[in-house]
Order: sequence, then structure tokens, then C-alpha cells
Amino acid sequence: MKKYIFLSILFLLTSCVVQDAGKKTEKEPVDYVNPYMGNISHLLVPTYPTVHLPNSFLRVYPERSDFTGDRLNGLPLVVTSHRGRSAFHLSPLSGILKETSSVVKYSYDLEKIKPYHYQVYLDEAGIEVDYAPSTQSALYALKFESDAPANLIFNTRNGRLKSENNTISGFQYVDSKTKVYVYAETESIPERTGVVQNEAVSYGINTIEGQNAALVLSFPKGTRTLGVRYGISFISEEQAKKNLEREIKDYDVEKLAAVGRTIWNKALGKITVHEGTEDEMTIFYTSLYRCHERPVCLSENGQYYSAFDGRIHSDEGRPFYTDDWIWDTYRAMHPLRILIDREKENDIIHSFLLMADQMGNQWMPTFPEVTGDSRRMNSNHGVATVIDAYLKKLRGFDLEQAYNACRKGMEEKTLIPWTGAPAGLLDAFYKDHGYIPALKPGEKETVPNVSSWEKRQPIAVTLGTAYDQWCLSLIARELGRTKEADYYLSCSYNYRNVFNSETRFFHPKDKDGKFIKEIDYRYSGGLGARDYYDENNGYTYRWDVQHNIGDLVSLIGGNDAFVEALDAMYDEPLGMSKWQFYANLPDHTGNVGQFSMANEPSLHIPYLYNYAGQPWKTQKRIRTLLNQWFRNDLMGVPGDEDGGGMSAFVVFSQLGFYPVTPGSPTYNIGSPVFPYAKIDLGDGDFFEIKAKNASSKNKYIQSARLNGKELKQPWFNHADIAAGGILELEMGEKANRNWGVGTPPPSAAAKPEHE
Repeated sequence: MKKYIFLSILFLLTSCVVQDAGKKTEKEPVDYVNPYMGNISHLLVPTYPTVHLPNSFLRVYPERSDFTGDRLNGLPLVVTSHRGRSAFHLSPLSGILKETSSVVKYSYDLEKIKPYHYQVYLDEAGIEVDYAPSTQSALYALKFESDAPANLIFNTRNGRLKSENNTISGFQYVDSKTKVYVYAETESIPERTGVVQNEAVSYGINTIEGQNAALVLSFPKGTRTLGVRYGISFISEEQAKKNLEREIKDYDVEKLAAVGRTIWNKALGKITVHEGTEDEMTIFYTSLYRCHERPVCLSENGQYYSAFDGRIHSDEGRPFYTDDWIWDTYRAMHPLRILIDREKENDIIHSFLLMADQMGNQWMPTFPEVTGDSRRMNSNHGVATVIDAYLKKLRGFDLEQAYNACRKGMEEKTLIPWTGAPAGLLDAFYKDHGYIPALKPGEKETVPNVSSWEKRQPIAVTLGTAYDQWCLSLIARELGRTKEADYYLSCSYNYRNVFNSETRFFHPKDKDGKFIKEIDYRYSGGLGARDYYDENNGYTYRWDVQHNIGDLVSLIGGNDAFVEALDAMYDEPLGMSKWQFYANLPDHTGNVGQFSMANEPSLHIPYLYNYAGQPWKTQKRIRTLLNQWFRNDLMGVPGDEDGGGMSAFVVFSQLGFYPVTPGSPTYNIGSPVFPYAKIDLGDGDFFEIKAKNASSKNKYIQSARLNGKELKQPWFNHADIAAGGILELEMGEKANRNWGVGTPPPSAAAKPEHE
């Protein structure tokens, strides 16, 4: 009897272990992704629950104002620009149609979204929707509850559509020169076809063109199920058909979704993390999923359309990528891709160089989109992606060509924000004086091409350009152009020209070399502080010297003064009501005092304690910010996510390190969230982070070893892990204030004397 009881207990215990282990192995990386995280914005643009395959140009999400939107604007077919609207819509309806909108607004329920699968119930319409994407094609399966005739309405916002038997084809203008094409097939042949004109349905017509052009396909009474598969192209309707035929052979949504699931698990599985909480794992893999939304691959079976010259090109065996907002993504997204997908990063930079060539001016793009380079924001940070990749041993692009494109983009194109005009008066002033001059209060703008909305942004442009010139000096050095390298290195110190030694902030200066008076670094500069800064205030731009933090420490007064200034920023109140502050600085959300977690120029700031002998404060601050602002809920992202720009910060920071200075092949150490993480570097190499005892309480590093050797500094070189390596950290509940204080992370070289 005792033996029986013992064996029974042993069996139960063993079963529990197996079941528990089964639960752990059952859940794959994509199962942790929550596309709804951040779908309600704190103030500006929310995240969208995007359904797509990694870096594919066929992307969709429910079209509504945000998660709280009560209606869906039809069913989407393709979103051509990150955060844009669908180019085409599909609207299914039951009944005999006499009139209808070209895009139906649906009440909906039971929505389920995974990166590779979308399901929703259109409750008032009585239609179940099941959807799965491939890379350039996708499939809808529709179930109608009513026996009434089934109808499909296809809409283009501005273009042409035609139907023939069970096919629909057409295009939409994305802008004045770029078109996106569609070719669709229905599983059944429609009974009749027509068009929607002024909300009236006219049958017997199979072609329509213009604004909100819509076709109607009506199917006989008793049609309960309808499959709709379609291809998308930026080349032609015929190519859209080829894309569909190449990728989707039937109308099986579940099978297509299963393929997508496998693809996502492979992409997300490049990084494995263990022993985190459910929320920590969800935040991590959701952030990693966001890092695969852009840029998108435009190559279609060996060719691609380029809006940079309006022509169709052979891709010569290399994918062509666009839709990359470099101002946001150079900071962490490109460095992350270097670790997990070197081949793709090579192809993306190669694509930048093709764009520069196709535009004819040889200028490196700054905001490449499907419609060309929009030249949004400020500075020329493509140069940072080039040198960061090159110094980390990526060789899939021509460095000489990249140098010329980056140099021309800085020298021949104006530094004025949001324009691709040639260099002019402000650019000549910058070359002569080393800063962009600010207008005095009340002084009218006289320089052509300065936007009345975006303004000059003189501090943001001066600091951003100084960083870009440092990156350019590194490329010149690699090419053996010593004189040019010294010149651009000298220019990289131009941030000193706008440093106010009395206030120890970067301070706007007029054309006469005098600081603008009566500046409040919290909110001076008009809407978005653009008269002086950009989207963020003077507290954010106080730290915007990514390439030379060591010199910034000296300017502010040494380690103690630097740490005191950092601490003061987190403790400085808004100084006015929230509604007043955010009415003036709507991008400056996610506040901790005057620190803004919600905008990319702030991402490196929490790591700066490492440069001033108090890395334990970086460890504390990183964990605090992750806990405060990145959560597994609808408002779990503090500001505009920008398609990976901010999510890459979360991925790095949860892993425990961060690339403060793209262009310097080094990483700052923070505080790893997971006791164990493993990064697949490719070619059989892995980088492991083992953080013994890491937990929500144990966030402080007690000791460290890198590749078996004691590590006393709060940073390491890319070369230390490029061929695989192990970072071992002993974590504890209280700070070891002696660890990491000896050797700060590297900064720019000494300023040379140039001729």
C-alpha cells in the first residue's frame, strides 16, 4: 500500500513537471506578441496592430481612429506607408444592393489579431472575417450568416478598378507619380457586377475610375462562404497577378497563417530569453515584432519600382528596401539589425546608395519612403548607419560610394529641416561660424525654404550635424583621407559653439554670436520648441552629443556636476499644468520630470551615468523607466513608436546593453531583465547574457565577466562578441557603487588642428 501511494505521488509529481515543462516549451516567441500594446496613444499617434510578415510591403491593420474606434472602415488590402491608410478596401455585405458607401463602416466584435492572422466578426452585418498575409499577397475567407445575396465592394481612393469574371484588377495613386496595383480573385464567379456612383449601385458596368472608385460583385442567394485572394504590386497589375500566383495557390486561410507563424517564429527566435515574467516576455517579443515592421522589401521576383527615379529596376539578386525613417531608426534599430540580421542590414544600406544614385544628386536619403525621400525631420543620420555597420565588419556595400553620398548630402543639400533644397545662406553660415543662427524674438524669417511650421531648429540641427560630421570623419579615416577626416572631426566639435557655460545648456545664438535672452529650457521656442530645438525641449538636447559624451562631462563641470545635472532633469517639474505643457510640446510625453521617454533623442540619456562614474544609477534608471512606461497594456508605449525606433530601445535595454553612440563599435551596459538571453548572430555564433539572480528587485550589477575574464568597466566592444561570447553578471538587490567606475565608455578623439 505504501509502495502504491509512493508511486502514485511520484507519478503525479512527474506529470506536473512534464505538464509545466510542456507549457513552457509550448509557447513559442510569436505567442508572446501582443499587437494591441500601445494601441491607445498617450497624446499623438498610437501603435497599430499590424498583420504582416517581417519587412514585407503587404501590411494591414484595422482602419479605425485608435483601439477605442467603434467602427471599421472596410477591410484593408495594403498600407503603403507606416502609419498610413489602406490603399484599397474590401467591404462585404449581404442583401440586394441599391445604394451603399464605397467603403462600409462596420460595427465589429470578437476581434483577434496575431502578427500573421486577423479575425473579426462584423456583428451588424452578420459576417465572419478570417485573414492571413503572405509577403506580397493575402487571403480573406468570409462567412455570411444570411442566405441573402452576398456582395463584395472593392474600393480605391484615387485610381481605377475593373472586373472580369471572378477577377478584379486596378491601381491607386499613392502620390502624383507612384501607383500601387492590385489583382484579386474570388473563389466563386459573381452573378453580376456593377459600380458605386454617388452611393447608388449601377449594374452592368465593370470599370470605374476616379476618387473613391468602387466596384460591386454580387453573388447569388445562398452564398454563405467566399474566399478572396489578392496580390499587390508597385510595378503593374500583371505583376500583382504573378505575385499572387507565386505565393497563394488556394483559399485555405489556416494553412497560410501557419506558414506565417513559422516565418515569425524564425525571425523572433533570433533572440531567446528565459525566466522572465509573462509581462516581461510579452513586452520583449512585442517590441521585437515592432522592429520588423520597417523598412519594407520592394523587390518583386527580381525587380522593383523605385520612386526615387520613377523607374523599374532589376534588383540584381539583392532585395531593395525603403520606408525607413532614419532619424528615428539609426539610434537603435539599425544597430539591433546588425546583431540579428547582418545580411538584411547590408542590403538596406546598399538600397540607400541605390536611392542616392537614382535621385541623380547622389545625396544620401534621410527619410526614404515608398514614394521617395520625404526629407522629413533634420540632420543626415544615414551616415551613422553606414559607419556603424562598417566598423562592425559589414562589407555588403561600397564605402567609397557611401562616403560620397553622405558628404554630398551634408555639403550640397541644405541643413534646413524638412526640405531637400540645395544648400544656401544658412548652410554657408554654418560652415563659416560652426552653428545655425536662431532668430531673435519677433524677428521675421527671411531665408528661403525655412518652413513656417518646422522653423530653423538651430540647436537640433547644429548638434545633429556635429554628430553626422563625426561619423563622416570616421568614414574618411577608413578610406585613408586623413585631411578630410581631420576637417570633419574638427567640425564635430561645433556643439561647443552653442554651449552656454553660465547655464551649462545648449543655448540658441543669433547671427551676431549672442545668446538669445530670456530662454526657459523647459518650454521656450514655440510649438514643439522648433524655434530653437525640435519636438523636445532644452533639457533633452542638453545631452544630444552622442559622439562625445566625455567632452560634455567636462563642459558641464566634471563627473559630480554631470551626475547632478542628470538627476536634476528627472526631478525638474513641468512648471505649468499638463495641458499647457503638452499643448506646447505634444511629442514630449512619457515624462519623468523634464526627461521624455516618448521621443527618440532621449533614448541614450539613461545610460549617461556610465560616463561619469556612477553606472549604478544607469542600472536603476533603466529598470525604472521600463517599468513605468513600457507595459503589456493598451497604453503601454509612452509616445510615437515610429516602427521600431523606440521598440529597439526596449529590446536592447531588456537584454542589458545599448548602443549609445552608433559609429562607435561599443555597447553600454545597463541592467538585464532576464536571467538568461541568447542572441543568434548568424554563422553559428551566439552572444549569451547570463544575469545570475536577475529579477525585479535584483537590478544592480555586483560583478561582471566577459568571455571568462573579469570586466570592471560598464561597456564592451562589439569585437568582443562579434564571433560569439558570454557576458556574465552577478545581480543583487542593492547597488555595488564600486563596480564600473574606473573606465568610462569611449568618446570622440581629441580635436585636431586643421588647416
